Amino acid sequence: MALDPRLLRLRGGPAPTGDPALDAAIGESGGDFHDKVYTTRLDAVLGWSRKFSLFQYPFVTACCGMEYMAASANHYDTDRFGAALPRFSPRQSDMLMVVGTITHKQAPVLKRVYDQMCEPKWVVAVGACAVSGGFYQNYTSVPGCDKIIPVDVYVPGCPPRPETILDAIVKLQEKIQNQKHEFI
Repeated sequence: MALDPRLLRLRGGPAPTGDPALDAAIGESGGDFHDKVYTTRLDAVLGWSRKFSLFQYPFVTACCGMEYMAASANHYDTDRFGAALPRFSPRQSDMLMVVGTITHKQAPVLKRVYDQMCEPKWVVAVGACAVSGGFYQNYTSVPGCDKIIPVDVYVPGCPPRPETILDAIVKLQEKIQNQKHEFI
């Protein structure tokens, strides 16, 4: 199978494509058409676009919610990281923020919310209670939401500072960028 000459590009300058309109456009660009074209993998483009378009579903149950709200406010501004708009429907979100204590009564609800989210989906556990059950070591609390759903990033602290929540978003973005993305 012969290669299409329109797909070939030489480093020394643009190759003639055989299309007069395209050749004229390349000629008008001063011959530096190859400086304006970037090549990449589709996997990298998908990772980059998913990294900066996180739609979060806040599952806030306790006092860590104040720090979560502070991280979303204008002083810290999660919009800079592409995670600004919280979605209150699991079908419109791809990042689940579990913030606060999870009791055994809430566990089926959390599992249902997680199951209703579309793929790809990521989970961030915020606060000591969501990470390990916190200081509630009793029969009503789940000792960490990772007993119910898989967790991608853990944010320790009681309550965690807004900076640590932003750091968790950055860590999640690095994880999203580096994982393999399938294009259907």
